[in-house]
Parts: sequence; C-alpha cells; structure tokens
Amino acid sequence: MDSVQLPALAAFTNVARHGSFTRAAAESGVSASALSQSIRALEAQLNVRLFNRTTRRVALTEAGAQFLERVRPALAMLDAACEALDETRAEPTGTLRINLPRIASELLVVPYLAEFARRYPRVALEMSLDEGLSDLVGEGFDAGIRLGERLARDMVAVPLSGPLRLVVAAAPAYFARFPKPSTPSDLTGHDCLRYRFSTSRGIYRWEFAEPGKPQRVFEVETSGTFVTNDLRTMVQAAEQGVGLLHVIEDYVRSQLADGRLVRVLDDWALTLDGFSLYMPSRTQMPLKLRVFVDFLKEKCRAGRGGKRR
Repeated sequence: MDSVQLPALAAFTNVARHGSFTRAAAESGVSASALSQSIRALEAQLNVRLFNRTTRRVALTEAGAQFLERVRPALAMLDAACEALDETRAEPTGTLRINLPRIASELLVVPYLAEFARRYPRVALEMSLDEGLSDLVGEGFDAGIRLGERLARDMVAVPLSGPLRLVVAAAPAYFARFPKPSTPSDLTGHDCLRYRFSTSRGIYRWEFAEPGKPQRVFEVETSGTFVTNDLRTMVQAAEQGVGLLHVIEDYVRSQLADGRLVRVLDDWALTLDGFSLYMPSRTQMPLKLRVFVDFLKEKCRAGRGGKRR
C-alpha cells in the first residue's frame, strides 16, 4: 500500500459509512461508477473482497469490516494532522459535521447560522438531525449535541447550555373542553400529544418531579389521539387545541407569553440538565470544532439556553 491509495481508502470508508455507492458518490462529488472502480481497484490490490454488492444493498464483508477497523484510526490521525495546520494559521477551515436532535438545532444553532458563517467563512457546517445517540466515529461526525443522554463509550461532554425546564401546556380552546389537571395522575383523563422516537420507535413517557423533592423523578404513560415524531408539528397541534403538550419550556416560550398556550402542573415540572456537545475522547478538539463550541457557549449565555421561540 502506498500514498497513491489514500483516496481509495477514503472512498472505502465513505462507502462503508453510507452503505451505498450512490450516496457516498454524491457526498464526494464523483460519479458512482468512478467510486465503484476505485473500490474494485483497491480490492484487486489487496486481493480481498471488501463489500458484498447486490442491486439493493452494499454491505461490508467480514474482511472488509476488519479492514475498516484498522483503517479508520489511521485516516483519523491524518485528518488530525491536517487540522493541526489550521492551528498554525489561526483560521478554522474545513467541513464540520454535527449530529443533533431537531430541538437542539432550532434552539441553539439555526437562529445564529448567518452570524457563524460571517465569523468563520472557511468552515462548512453540515448538520444531521437525529434524536438517537449516533456512532460519531463510524458515521463520520465531528461531534454530537444531546440533552440528558447517556454518552457512548470513549466520549467526553462539553456543557453548552444551562438547565432546561419541562412544561405541560395546552391552548385555551382545549381547556374550554377539559378541566385543567391538578396532578400528573389527572392526565389519564386527558388527550395528550405524544412523541414517537424515530430511532427506537418508542413513545416518550412524560417525566415529572415531586413538588419539593426534585430528585424524586417519575414517568407517566399518557394516551391521546395524535402521535408524531416532529416537535414543530406537535406544537402546532397544541396551538389548535388538539391536546396537552409536554416539551422544553424554551421551545414554546413565545406561545406561553402571548397566551396561545396555557401552562399547567408547574409544581411538578422537571428540570433537565442542559445541552452538551459530545465527541471522541481520544481526539484533540480541532480548531473548527473549538470555535463552534465557543460560539454556541456565547449564544447560550446571551440567551440563557438558546433562542426563544
């Protein structure tokens, strides 16, 4: 193996990450046929089949999976060496790939995209919205942002925002039809808007803390006629009086302020740890990621946890 094969190795890891020549080619800006030829040439040089190919699927062979585990750290070291050059230039450069849930995107990042682009014009920001705890290294992300999640092994967390409070609320039209609940046990008689996780397919169980005993947290299984995997749609349904909503307070602060939504069960509200950025602990934070983290911290301090809607 010589340095000429480095592009082929990068192509190999890209195809392995996407499980598709078409998607990997689109990301790399080359044709799928050219990418396939590069992989075939690599397989011929190594004298081993790296992928099993069908008309519908591309999957690593056992030998391919073993090879990937050895190649990935080496390519990461090369990337780190290139990124270290940015330190000497004192200018962040390159593509920054971040995995985060929609609520973090809307509260922490999207309101400030234009300002970030003006400050760091040589950083290309790519965001992938996903509420699951992704394999950052395996899927090619620089970092992830999560709220109250258990981190995967070999990950470190950098706190971004302060604590965030959950709120139960509904439109005045809803409370014109149903009495306001006094305790979480009263929710059994209410139409609750429920959130389905896209990754696990499970339904979110509403979380509360006993009044005066914030450490005593418990869950309530709700029922209702509307289920979605999109928070924005859920808020819109609540504004129309479809049902009760359970969400981070900052996400509906403007609706609560102007009366479109009315809060209930405040004494039982649970406060969550804030958002954190997590990344592989074995890597030094590259400059492009460092400026992104510092930028988000600055905005969180100014907005007490994110942009209020």
